[in-house]
Amino acid sequence: MVVLSVRGLTKRFGEVVANDHIDLDVEEGEIHGLLGENGAGKSVLSSCIYGLYRPDEGRIFLRGHEVHIASPFDAIRLGIGMVHQHLTLVPHLRVWENIVLGREPRRGLRVDRVRAFAEVERLLEETGFRLDLAKNAGELPIGVQQRVEILKVLFRGAEILILDEPTAVLTPQEVDQLIETLHRLKAQGKTIIFISHKLREIFALCDRVTVLRRGKKVGTLPVSSATPQMLAEMMVGRKVFFEFPRERLAKEEVLFELSHVFTDPPGVPLQDVSLKVHAGEILGIAGVEGNGQSELAEVVVGLRKPKKGKVIFRGRDVTAIPPKGRILQGMAHIPEDRHRRGVILDFSVKENLLLGFETEPPFRKGRMTLDFARIRDFARQKIQEFSIVTPSEDTPLRFLSGGNQQKVVVARELAFHPLFVLACQPTRGLDVAATEYLRHILLGVKREGKGVLLISADLDEVRALSDRVLVMYEGRIAGELSPESDEYQFGLLMGGKALHEA
Repeated sequence: MVVLSVRGLTKRFGEVVANDHIDLDVEEGEIHGLLGENGAGKSVLSSCIYGLYRPDEGRIFLRGHEVHIASPFDAIRLGIGMVHQHLTLVPHLRVWENIVLGREPRRGLRVDRVRAFAEVERLLEETGFRLDLAKNAGELPIGVQQRVEILKVLFRGAEILILDEPTAVLTPQEVDQLIETLHRLKAQGKTIIFISHKLREIFALCDRVTVLRRGKKVGTLPVSSATPQMLAEMMVGRKVFFEFPRERLAKEEVLFELSHVFTDPPGVPLQDVSLKVHAGEILGIAGVEGNGQSELAEVVVGLRKPKKGKVIFRGRDVTAIPPKGRILQGMAHIPEDRHRRGVILDFSVKENLLLGFETEPPFRKGRMTLDFARIRDFARQKIQEFSIVTPSEDTPLRFLSGGNQQKVVVARELAFHPLFVLACQPTRGLDVAATEYLRHILLGVKREGKGVLLISADLDEVRALSDRVLVMYEGRIAGELSPESDEYQFGLLMGGKALHEA
């Protein structure tokens, strides 16, 4: 039985058509995937269903009856709930307080705390969730906070749940836990619309999938009859390559080296970490997130000073040299968190393409003046070279998609011909096309005879791109594997077990 139908839904923002006459049918009790690249119109469509936006054209039907959803209040009243990509919990309130917030049971003018707590406990029992209701929400891991968000929606009586890119901020382990949670809710009769651009999640979770591309519906099909290649081509509109030719190009020359590095807290202390990156090589770092990868990156780029050990670049000890000095010597850094360390969202595309290099030749004209004509030409060249989709070089970066923001970072970091690139989670949160593009860029860096240190939580990515792989566990190098090693061997090291213990 079809529980939710959308017919001819169209939503425009000025001249941009975000949704173009979309039809959608969601069956009761199914997990329906909504798949597409960043900017395909997935979130806009779901926001229209939830009442955050009003469609310019089209009709919405619930169990065969047309409904008019003018606000989220209307959607909630009709049994539709939405869990947003960016969490909305109040950090200093306890878990149970967040769940009942806005729907608190009352005794007169006061909140009936005993009844509220009892109702939340009953909900936990029904869903099978395990949570410490008395803990402050801000103290919980992100994955657990997301479960609280789902409980908030269920507490309001939602029978249809819309999850908008729910895995964007989760670790792989938290993603697996979320998938288990959603399967459990489906078994209890809930209907789920799962918005994503990640094929693995669609295949692990969904019954059927609808693919959007550039605001239009491409098609709907059962996941059981689809293949990753088929869905990727529907998303992108062309053939997408998931496998890359493995070329052995490593030379004897060592470009970058860590020698017996130890660090102090905060974070996970590094303990006797040594590694070498050769010219023409991609060295991958694998491991469950939170095992020292971020701290390793900070040591490599100069944001964290080792307690012991050396950082060596092109045979020279650079341990005491700050990040800017290392960059000017030929190192580049694609940061794990581009918004925190890679870009300034309110600056233009042009300004972000120049960050850190604006006072260097050839952009400086005299001691105090910048050559704005040359800067503009440089920005336009990089926009074309890296296929950055933007109205102009003067557009504020915040108006670009995540994939195009990442392309700006990569274009800047590679523009000044580095010899060594530290790439941290380079494709996190990106869609299929942007991921494929950036992986080809990194392979191109390797083919040019440069060195790449790739740190990624995506084991498939590490294995696809790397010549050698080191696995980190609790701040140590647990071992080295060939990328052709099977997942069982990787799993042993990622769990802290030596291969001989198997």
